[in-house]
Amino acid sequence: MTAAEKYYEIMTRTPVTRLILSMSLPTTVSMLITNIYNMADTYFVGTLGESAQGAIGVLFALQCVIQAVAFMLGHGSGSFVAKELADKDPARASSYVSGAFWLGGAVGLFFLIVGLCLTTPLMYLLGSSDTILPYACDYCRWVVIAAPLLIMSIVLNNNLRYEGKTFYAMIGLTSGGLLNIFLDWLFVPVFGWGVSGAGAATALSQVVSFTILLVMHCRKAQASVAPRYISRDPRDYLAILRVGFPSLIRQGLNAISHGVLNHAAKAFGDAAVAAMSIVSRYTSFVISVGLGVGQGFQPVSAFNYEAGEYDRVRRGLLITSGVAFAAVGTLAALGFVFAEPIVRAFQSAPAVVEIGTFAVRAASVGALGMPIFFPVNMLYQSIRRAGVASFLALLRSGVLFIPLLLILTSLFGLLGVQIAQPAADLLTAAISVPFIVHFYRNTPPAAAKPSGT
Repeated sequence: MTAAEKYYEIMTRTPVTRLILSMSLPTTVSMLITNIYNMADTYFVGTLGESAQGAIGVLFALQCVIQAVAFMLGHGSGSFVAKELADKDPARASSYVSGAFWLGGAVGLFFLIVGLCLTTPLMYLLGSSDTILPYACDYCRWVVIAAPLLIMSIVLNNNLRYEGKTFYAMIGLTSGGLLNIFLDWLFVPVFGWGVSGAGAATALSQVVSFTILLVMHCRKAQASVAPRYISRDPRDYLAILRVGFPSLIRQGLNAISHGVLNHAAKAFGDAAVAAMSIVSRYTSFVISVGLGVGQGFQPVSAFNYEAGEYDRVRRGLLITSGVAFAAVGTLAALGFVFAEPIVRAFQSAPAVVEIGTFAVRAASVGALGMPIFFPVNMLYQSIRRAGVASFLALLRSGVLFIPLLLILTSLFGLLGVQIAQPAADLLTAAISVPFIVHFYRNTPPAAAKPSGT
């Protein structure tokens, strides 16, 4: 039995619950570690004061933009890798992943050049105040220096996941994440390098993650990123961008929403910006669990849908939502109960604690919508229904959040800033339900190749 045939057997015959859990657990661990090191940045920089911590919130938006491009390329190419491997064509799969990998490096260089040349205006655009600006500029330089390797790492990580090699993808991300936490401690409080030290720690950890992921991909993946496999057909890249577009929307709007949130919070002082920065990190930590479980479902749904195993996809969606609800619900409950200690762990200034505590509790309530809207969004993306997936991706951080933020802030002031995202989360979940029902009602019950593939 060839490697392709063995993989086909695993993906279509392993019990769905066991398959999803085996792929979700490493992915979730990877995302948790990634968010823990992001929180480590917030914690160590928080010891430098409110303005320094506000810089982390400002740069979070830029990091979301870079990751948005990376996930678009990673998810877009990964969906086609799963399709081609289901059709037992590793060479064709290689053309997708290699094209996305090298294109990602080129886009990363663009971020590097623009970021270094336009640092100050970019920081103002993302919501920096005059007092936050020096810290934001220091951190920004390191973020854009690491951008090419970050994008290429995310492409490698996602394609390893779509090949079912989630354990190896986890090793790459967690190694860099743990190193980042250690370097944050070493560079900020020990060496006294301030915000620039936190940025340097992040950049160096990206170098390590990229190196490990590249080695893992070269040794373990069926598809190759060797330059000789790069596709010369523009239609392949358009297909990658089309299928990956929901990820760009999801992450890109996250960046835009953080920029808008920073601008809204700035009207209430640096304490509000710092507080919402902490809340954003907390929310991202909770989201990482929902995303981790959902991303574990993605290769299962993509592969089995292409193979005509529709019952497995339906069961997988139900199992994914249930597991995500149990995990996210537990974290949300802990966040609601321990909101004040969570905020104090990052910043003890009374104004920051007061603003952040209520916002964390509100975010915990809103998080209960995530197990509904994340799995169905990823399902439609994985089965290459880009239009539906793009619409669902637009809701949480764009179509709903930005208008709600503007309206609620004008009506309720700071309270509106604190409750806008939770309100958008719950509304997104409600709108996603009909799409779940539609999939269950309209997916063929019997195994057959999907039309148009």
